[in-house]
Amino acid sequence: MAIMEKFLLNDGVAVITGAGRGIGEGIAHSLAEAGAAVVLAARRENEVQKVADDINAAGGRAIAVATDVTDREAVEALADKAVSEFGKLTVWVNNAGGASLIAPLTEIPMEHWQNSINLNLTAVFVATVVASKRMTEGGSIINISSRAAWGPVPGSGHYAAAKAGVHSLTATFAHELGPDIRVNTIAPGFIPTEISMKALQITEEDLPGMVQAFQIPLGKLGQPSDIGAAVQYLASPASSWVTGQIWPVTGGS
Repeated sequence: MAIMEKFLLNDGVAVITGAGRGIGEGIAHSLAEAGAAVVLAARRENEVQKVADDINAAGGRAIAVATDVTDREAVEALADKAVSEFGKLTVWVNNAGGASLIAPLTEIPMEHWQNSINLNLTAVFVATVVASKRMTEGGSIINISSRAAWGPVPGSGHYAAAKAGVHSLTATFAHELGPDIRVNTIAPGFIPTEISMKALQITEEDLPGMVQAFQIPLGKLGQPSDIGAAVQYLASPASSWVTGQIWPVTGGS
């Protein structure tokens, strides 16, 4: 196989969670442009349907499935829909995540702690188990964590702890699911999406100063397409000897 052909996903069927906007939308477009049929999941059906419509209008293959990733039955149904619609499942991207509260760990209500763990950690565990049982031809599972998983993150310790847990799951799943299924994680730095800007309580006017605030050596903020390109590599045959890895995509910060 020629080197450039290894980056294509013409026979792939990929599920992307949290695909209605931001990083998930960027991933969806990247995998579709690489040739994969994509199954787009998010709680807001109108958002994920729009992304699917855009991909189909551009000549890709996409369907939208309203899904709450914290509901195991919904995740099972999502995986089954991918197989019934496109015949198989080869790529699963655990992108859905986030946190609804910024506060010191000593002040976080138990409900918010548990919600963060359910969404950012348990959902990744459940989806990986569900996806792996349907990857009859082998496959690639890619988790999206965060730069926040390393070091102290005042105000978002519950979110950071969950993402650090994803790194541990990645290593163990890679050992347990190999050699047929590869499991890797991408840890993005700051990407100015609606969700990340809301979490940091910043506006468009603040963005020019964020390069310096995050001390980004490459001198620019990341875009969803930067994460999409990294996911495409890990989903494709080009990364066939890569598993169990945590890949920071942060502009060097």
